[in-house]
Amino acid sequence: MKRKYRHVMLRIMALTLVLTTVSLSGCGDKGQTGEQVVVEMKNPGGAAGETDAEQISKEQEEEMISDQNPEEQEQEPKSQETEEEVPILRDAVEKELGGYIGTCISGQILQDKKLWNLVTTHYNAVTLENELKPDCMFGYSNARCPGTEEITFGGEIMTVPKLDYSRAEKLLDKVLLWNQDNPEKQIKVRGHVLVWHSQTPEWFFHENYDKTQNYVSVDEMNKRLEWYICSVLTHFTGPDSKYHGMFYGWDVVNEAISDATGSYRTEKENPDEPLSNDTHGNNSSWWAVYQSNEYIINAFRYANQYAPQEVELYYNDYNECSSKKSLGIVELLKAVKEQEGVPGEGTRIDGMGMQGHYSVSGPSFSEFETAISRYAAVVGQIQLTEVDMKASDDYDGSDEAKEAEYKKMAQRYQTLYFTLKNKNAQDDICVGGITFWGTVDHYSWLQSRSNVGGGSKKSLPQCPLLFDEHYQPKPAFYVFAGGEE
Repeated sequence: MKRKYRHVMLRIMALTLVLTTVSLSGCGDKGQTGEQVVVEMKNPGGAAGETDAEQISKEQEEEMISDQNPEEQEQEPKSQETEEEVPILRDAVEKELGGYIGTCISGQILQDKKLWNLVTTHYNAVTLENELKPDCMFGYSNARCPGTEEITFGGEIMTVPKLDYSRAEKLLDKVLLWNQDNPEKQIKVRGHVLVWHSQTPEWFFHENYDKTQNYVSVDEMNKRLEWYICSVLTHFTGPDSKYHGMFYGWDVVNEAISDATGSYRTEKENPDEPLSNDTHGNNSSWWAVYQSNEYIINAFRYANQYAPQEVELYYNDYNECSSKKSLGIVELLKAVKEQEGVPGEGTRIDGMGMQGHYSVSGPSFSEFETAISRYAAVVGQIQLTEVDMKASDDYDGSDEAKEAEYKKMAQRYQTLYFTLKNKNAQDDICVGGITFWGTVDHYSWLQSRSNVGGGSKKSLPQCPLLFDEHYQPKPAFYVFAGGEE
């Protein structure tokens, strides 16, 4: 790290509000550490509001992901200086907060050894950025169904689209190999996501898997929903899966509440977005078929039936600190909670995923604290699942601007972290972990133009994460890792 960061951190500490010291417990059984083995299950969901404009095309993804076998990948050696001077993030967070400290990963980890070294050194959990989302499960064949096959499911013959697990498996195989070679530093996986209005091909909702034909009936859609959830969860978390035990949780439903209304997202969220699009950024074809929250309830029912009980099930959303939207999310959580029952008979929801796509100016401390309390009152546990921080609108990325921006972000992150630790000390609230939506700044989704879900609305440089473009820890890193830089 550069010497100037030490001065930045000293100024941050001098400016930071002193909060009451609390004795922290680790959420009981829910705040598992990296040493505990959790039975697997199953990222915007992915990052909040990742539209098809941000999707990785099949050709781009295949360029980005090397065909090299994970066993042939060599670990980037850590220098003695790094080991001596930089504290280990996972150790510090496990001690102070308990639960998981995670990051999202994508195809870069197959090629970028420095990135993989940071992931394996500092994090005990990962979320796949895109590779477990529905469009990737269908091979990014968004314009048309990739082909069908006949199966027997639920005692009847069904025609279903072909699933493609290969992209997810390339990343999971690398994590699996790491876990086998490093049993004392296991990395767990958060599954993301089963049901989402975005990055789900439009043809999936229509007769004969053809978007030019009518929407299917609710009964038919329920069969497709159950088949899809059963297939994905069984493949990645079933007793015969090689990934069994790797997954600690799964986002069952993502972003089903409207920013505009604070109620359920419908097929009319954005009237200017044609329903005939291959995929949608705003409008929900789930609602177009059901015209109710039945698909949400059923998704949690099916997930409860097919996921191992050790795998936690979550609802996940962005803009979750907005007062109007948070009240709508609470109603969704209550609706799912009211239907809870044993596997095969009822729903199960174990926590609320607060995505955490924030900025240096918001949400306010009180909004953040209130949102945590609201969600915990219904489901007990919250996790921050996709944390990053959008830069100031006047940030230009210059060396002169970086010191000031890094200082602002460290202050904001420090407020958030102290709030989490204080809330975690309350008997009725469990903070199960924090996942950052990326590791190094230059790979962040915020570097791309996005108009949805907390993304950068302008083509401006961003510095949202804990490590800079040189793979060095920033002042915000030390908020979570402790130590002095």
